[in-house]
Formats: sequence, structure tokens, C-alpha cells
Amino acid sequence: MVDIKSMSLKELENYIESLGEKRFRAKQIYEWMHVKLIEDFDEMTNISKSLRETLKENASLCTMKIKEVQTAEDGTQKFLFETYDGEFVESVKMVYKHGISVCISSQIGCRMGCTFCASTVGGLIRSLAAGEMLEQIYRIQRYTNERVHNVVVMGMGEPFDNYDELVKFLHMVSDENGLNISGRNLTVSTCGLCDKIREFAEEGFTCTLALSLHASNQATRERLMPIAKMYSFDEVLSACDYYFEKTGRRVTFEYSMADGINDSDEDAENLYRAVGKKNCHINLIPINPVRENGYKESEGQRIAAFKNKLEKYGINVTIRREMGRGIDAACGQLRKRYKDV
Repeated sequence: MVDIKSMSLKELENYIESLGEKRFRAKQIYEWMHVKLIEDFDEMTNISKSLRETLKENASLCTMKIKEVQTAEDGTQKFLFETYDGEFVESVKMVYKHGISVCISSQIGCRMGCTFCASTVGGLIRSLAAGEMLEQIYRIQRYTNERVHNVVVMGMGEPFDNYDELVKFLHMVSDENGLNISGRNLTVSTCGLCDKIREFAEEGFTCTLALSLHASNQATRERLMPIAKMYSFDEVLSACDYYFEKTGRRVTFEYSMADGINDSDEDAENLYRAVGKKNCHINLIPINPVRENGYKESEGQRIAAFKNKLEKYGINVTIRREMGRGIDAACGQLRKRYKDV
């Protein structure tokens, strides 16, 4: 079956013409998929029955089924989706003053092995197609009847380990013929694949790059993130500098704080020495406890003290607002619990 939801409009036009149909039909089908967010070919009411039947026989809409929705008191919602092949992925809808944000997954599982993350437990199953990344947003919009304003590719998986589909997804989600979400409202997270960061800088996107730093030095980063043995602390920061030089977009450094691991005053000082002169933002995150790793989140007072120390150095820093902790909102937690049942 041909995955038409992952096709650009031009690719879809070529496909529709290959079926012996007029080129303009592709624009109609594209709108049904990416604007009206239909779930079935029969919803395409201005398409002939014969073409709908042909599409049913030869093409897939890449539709995901909602298996579970958890809702927290603050309005955060965690969605568990089932894919066409019986696997599961997670997405989170968060409500902010500036609009609705959705955090989506780029892979089923993950092979990066970060020791504090539930997504990596069990390794990588497969990467998601661009249409499957879009589908997470579409199902949430249709379920809630609310428009998504911001998209963060920070769920399960390493986006740059699925580079080609990620790039296609970003082009499509910002396409004026689709959801038309501004590039400045898109964020891509990475654990630090330096070659891909540099390649991404050349793509011409205006989205924010969020680097999962999580340490103030090489030794601690290696302890938390195996990828650090391939790309050193200095190499990763250099790649982020390159991204800023090429795009003019400041990089966000994500820093998950684990009690006794990376939350000391010395860590704050080392972090300042490493990034203090960069045009960046540091996002401090109370680490989400995962049974398999035994990490404990830093105490609130310790996180506040860490933040104050960085601010005294003149660094732009925030503490991530905890949203949905009671609904398995950390990456991979709901999927793992569902599969373990």
C-alpha cells in the first residue's frame, strides 16, 4: 500500500496522474488529508466513488487509532496511539497562554540509550514516516476540536536518527496547503548527533533546536548519555554554535536534573563556563523517575538554587513547568506500561 499521507503535494500530483486522473484531484485529496483531517477515503465527498475505491485498494491514509487518553488537572493530555502494524507511540498536548503545544514522537522506541529515559527501554522498533508524525497532530486536533499552534518533536525517539522523514515532516507541517504552522513555532530536539545538527543547519528552517545536554562536563554526560562517547561535549557545543551561525536561532539546552548527579554548585559553574557566552537558553527539568534507572529528581530548593546561580552569571534560564506528571507524561512511560500489561 502506498503511503500518500507522507507525500508532498507535488509527489501526490504525480501519483494521481499515474492513476490516470486529473492533476487537480491531488490538491483536493491533499486538503482532505492535511486540512480537513479525514480518517477514511469515503469522507472525500468531492472525489468520485471510482477514485475512492482505487485509493482504498492501493493507498494508505496512515491513520492511527487512539488507544488511551489521560488527562491531568492542568489540562495536559497524554495520547497513546496504535499504528497500522500494532505498535504504540505517544504524544502530549499541553495548554499554554500562548496557545496549544503538541509534543510528538519520531520513532517507536529509541536506540540512543539515554539512561534516564523510558523511551529507550527495549530499544528501537522502527522509525515513523512523515505521515505518521503528522497523524499524531491530526488525531489530537480532531479529538479535541482545537487548533495546534506549536509542535515539539521531543517525544519518543531521536529525530535526527530519522532525518529524512523528519525533514519531510517539517516541510509538510509548515506547508500553506496543510496546517501551515510557522517554522518559528516548531522545535526539534536531539541528543547531539553532530553531523546531523550541521546538516540540519543548512536546510533553511527557522525552527528552534533543543539540545539534550543534561550535564556540565564530558564525564557526567557519558554517564547519562552513551552518545557522548561518539560525540564529545565540546563537539556538540561546536555543532550548536554552527546552527546559530547559520540560522540566527538561539539554541535551547535541555538540562534534566538528577539528585547528586548533575545538580551541584560546581555543575552550575561548569555549565556557565561551557555555555555562558553563547546566545542560548537553558531549560532546567526535574528528571522524571523511571523504575529501571533508579534516578531521583533534584529537590525543588536545589533546582531553584541552581537556577539562581546561572542567572547571576547572566544566563537566560527557566525551570520547565511540570505538566502531566501524574499521567505518565514523560517520554515512553505510557507506552511501556501499556505493553507490560
